[in-house]
Amino acid sequence: MALQISATNPEHPALLLELPWQTPLEQWPEELLVPLPRGISRHVVRYARAGDEVIAVKELAERPALREYQLLRDLDRLAIPAVDALAVVTGRTDAAGEPLEPVLITRHLGGSMPYRSMFETTLRPATMHRLMDALAVLLVRLHLAGFAWGDCSLSNTLFRRDAGAYAAYLVDAETGELHPRLSEGQRDYDLDLARVNISGELLDLEASGALHPSVDPIDFGTEICARYKRLWDELTRTSVYPAGKYHYIERRIRRLNDLGFDVAEMQIEHASNGDTVTFVPKVVDAGHHQRQLLRLTGLDAEENQARRLLNDLESWMATQDDYAPGDPLGARPEVLAHRWVREVFRPTVRAVPVELRGAMDPAEIYHELLEHRWFLSERAQHDIGLHTAVEDYIATILPRARETLRPTAD
Repeated sequence: MALQISATNPEHPALLLELPWQTPLEQWPEELLVPLPRGISRHVVRYARAGDEVIAVKELAERPALREYQLLRDLDRLAIPAVDALAVVTGRTDAAGEPLEPVLITRHLGGSMPYRSMFETTLRPATMHRLMDALAVLLVRLHLAGFAWGDCSLSNTLFRRDAGAYAAYLVDAETGELHPRLSEGQRDYDLDLARVNISGELLDLEASGALHPSVDPIDFGTEICARYKRLWDELTRTSVYPAGKYHYIERRIRRLNDLGFDVAEMQIEHASNGDTVTFVPKVVDAGHHQRQLLRLTGLDAEENQARRLLNDLESWMATQDDYAPGDPLGARPEVLAHRWVREVFRPTVRAVPVELRGAMDPAEIYHELLEHRWFLSERAQHDIGLHTAVEDYIATILPRARETLRPTAD
C-alpha cells in the first residue's frame, strides 16, 4: 500500500512528505524534533517541525486515527476548544517493507502545557482550583455540543494561561462520540470517568511528592463533579419570571457572560403566572459579537459593546409580537434588528445632548445607558424602563462626569 496523506490544507502534504515516515516514530532523529513537554500517552507522541509549524505526531492504528481526525474536525466546526487536526498518514512501511502504524498529526497549541509539566514546581491550591474550573468548563462545553469524551482526564487536556485564569483544550478525542444530544446517563458516565481519572492522576502526583500537601486527591476529583453540576445547572435551567421583571433576565445573562458563555437564543412562553424564559447558551469565538452586530444592524462597535448591545437586542426582540423563531410567517431577525436600531437605539442615543456626550461614540453611550438602567432597576426592584434611565442619566451622571473632566485652575 502506497503512502497516503489525508490533510485539511492542500499545502500540508508537500511539507509533511519531507518527514521520515519510513522510520518508527520513537526512532526519529533529534534534529527533526522540537523539545516541548509531553503529557502521558498510551501511544508514541513526538513534536516536530513542518515548515513554519510545530506539529504533534501520534502513532496509532488506522481506524482510530481516521476516527479521531474526523472528531477533531467536527469539534473545530462546533467551535469547541481542542487541538487542530491537520492530517492522517497511512500506508507507512519501514526500509524492509514491513508495515508501520499510521499517524495522526495535529497542530501544537502555542503556549500550552500538559498538566504534569505544571507540577514540576508545586502548584498552590488556588492555581489547582483554576485548573479544575477550566476543565469543568471544557467538559460542559463538550456536553452542550453533544460530545461524550469517554476518557476525560488531566492527561488528555492541555492548559493555557488566559488573563490570570486558565483555558483548557481537549487534546485526545480517540474515545469520544458525537451525538445530536447527550442523555443525562451519558453525561453522568462521562463525569464519573473524569472523577476517577483525575483522582488517580493526583494520587500519582502525590506519590511522587509533586502535589501540595493541602490537596486531597479524592476530594478534588469529587469537587470537579460539583463544579460541573453547578455550571451545567446555571446554563440549562429554565427560569420563570413575573411579567415586567425583565431586569431579572439581564441578571441571568450577565451571570452567563461572566462564566464565558453567550446567549444565542431566548424562547419566551407566556403563561398565566408570568413568562417562562429558556436560555440556550452557545460558545462563540472572539470577535463574534462584532461581526454579528454589524451583520444584523450595520452598527460597528467594540467586542464588549457589541455583546452588550446584542443582549439588549435579543431581549427586545423576544417582547415583539411578530418574533417567532422558526416560523416562516414571523419577522426575520434582520428585520427586527433594523427596527430596534430605528425605534430604540437611535432615539435613545439622540436623547443625550450632543454637548454632553464628550468623546463617547453612540455604542458606548447606549452601553452606559443600559448600565444605568440596570443599576436603577436593581435598586427599585423592578424594570424602570429605558426612557426613565435616560432622563436620570442626563440629570445625575453626565453633569458629574463633565465636572470631573473640567480642567482646574492653577
